[in-house]
Amino acid sequence: MPSISVAEVKPGSKVSKDVITPLGGTLFTKGKILLPRDMEILEAFLIRQVDIEGAEEDAKVLEAPVTPSKGDAKTGTASAASSLTRSNSNLHEEYDKMLTLIRSCYNSASAAILPIYDLRSALEGLIAHIKDYHVLNFAPRALNEQDYIYHNAVLSALTSYKIAQWCGYPQKEWLQVAFAGLLHDIGNAKIDSSILQKPEPLTITERNEVRRHTTYGYQILRNVTAINEGVRLAALQHHEKIDGSGYPLRLQGSQIHLYAKIVAVADIFHAMTLERIYKKAQSPYLVLEEIQKEGFGKLDPSIVQTFVYKTTELHNGTKIRLIDGRQGEIIFSDRSNPTRPLVSVEGRIINLAHSRNLYIKEIIS
Repeated sequence: MPSISVAEVKPGSKVSKDVITPLGGTLFTKGKILLPRDMEILEAFLIRQVDIEGAEEDAKVLEAPVTPSKGDAKTGTASAASSLTRSNSNLHEEYDKMLTLIRSCYNSASAAILPIYDLRSALEGLIAHIKDYHVLNFAPRALNEQDYIYHNAVLSALTSYKIAQWCGYPQKEWLQVAFAGLLHDIGNAKIDSSILQKPEPLTITERNEVRRHTTYGYQILRNVTAINEGVRLAALQHHEKIDGSGYPLRLQGSQIHLYAKIVAVADIFHAMTLERIYKKAQSPYLVLEEIQKEGFGKLDPSIVQTFVYKTTELHNGTKIRLIDGRQGEIIFSDRSNPTRPLVSVEGRIINLAHSRNLYIKEIIS
């Protein structure tokens, strides 16, 4: 059947050609059987014509999704929820162990050698549950703003590991990249806590002292065994920028170690989405948009693109809360505009790419 008006398309029809959004993203692929809600999605993306194949009778059996019986649905949901709870519980337990250990390391970093083998063992235990870690919606069980720096370390370790995987770097590098995320801010152990916890704006002198955490970190890690030079350089260089505007050495492009480029992205994301004494947590989706902007000249663009694409992938059905307080769920993520998916709210589909005043404030589940 040739291209027909969306108004004439019936649920159960089969798409004979990829449906492309005005921005060039693939909305539906060839062979997709259109369900009732897909009609609203087509309208939301302002699609006027769709290529449909075959007789409608061939597809009517798929006009609507099969609804399981109440008993089956309840059993299936309970089973899945139980499995998910166990997985998340294991991840949280290892996370809490790692958090306790890294807090201890910060408290003794100035006076003692880092217990690197204990750190490695704890990190391996944490990474064993990496499949249960989702960057956008993982939340520690106990978040204390006083502990921001320790949470940032553990979360940056997990996220840096994920980025190394996503970017296709050799597997032998992944744990070292996680170490780089874990220890990137260890130099803050030498900064007066009254400065780090200060709720008011820092003076120029205090700001310069905070910036020294990069060199302090390299000094702490310089003679530590079982980590490679990339981990040490990540501590030194994670605030460098591709255009040379960063610190402490104003390095550019290829002068910055790959680990530092990865950790920079993870650090910025968690620094902006965690609650701090002097700064409120921001929406993860808005932070991703800020990171995208930083990808032009400040951060490594290929790492940024991969990070944004992967973190927003496979989130259809995710429960969310919008900035206006309404709850809903993600029903479609346009890969050409990944931070602004289609959401279903109160029975209405909203395309966040068109409603720029709205955005996802938080992931609920």
